[in-house]
Amino acid sequence: MKIAFLALQGDFAEHKQSFASLGCECVELRQKKDLEQDLDALVLPGGESTVQGKLLRDLKMLEPLKEKIVSGLPVMATCAGVILLAEKLVEDETIHFGVLSVHVRRNAYGRQLSSFYIRGNFGNLQNIPMSFIRAPRIEFCAPGTELLSEHEGRITAVRQGNILGMTFHPELTEDNRVSRYFLEQIVQPWRDSRKECV
Repeated sequence: MKIAFLALQGDFAEHKQSFASLGCECVELRQKKDLEQDLDALVLPGGESTVQGKLLRDLKMLEPLKEKIVSGLPVMATCAGVILLAEKLVEDETIHFGVLSVHVRRNAYGRQLSSFYIRGNFGNLQNIPMSFIRAPRIEFCAPGTELLSEHEGRITAVRQGNILGMTFHPELTEDNRVSRYFLEQIVQPWRDSRKECV
């Protein structure tokens, strides 16, 4: 499987390490030309969503990537990545991709000093390590969106079709079960459906 990582800013290297450990071919997206490759999935890393959004627009990568996501390309987003995907940001008029039917509040838990680490359930997976670093909060998700994880009554992970979004960082430990879930539950079925259409 060829997995692409938005490599404009943020912790894409940690995601690459996680997927490489599962035998994936990993490529970085740094310019519009990089989008011409045949890809099996996209990873939007944590980092600074404002910076990432600006760079996506400046490099003219936003619309082509959005078209790929809308067309079904599997995408996994963590932290800032969820902000980029959200259809609405609370108390912020900015919209980036706008393809995930959630409302998100940026920096909902406070500054860097308010970061924390827990272990929690993720779908059927138990005891998943979760790091929340200047994390956003999903305050609303549309009916039909699958809730995969919560912490103290707050939504921390959702799935909507080909999109997997998390407000925490699963890639900052050696536990790669969330990455494996993405490959097995979202990416592989999409690849299989493409073969059937050929």
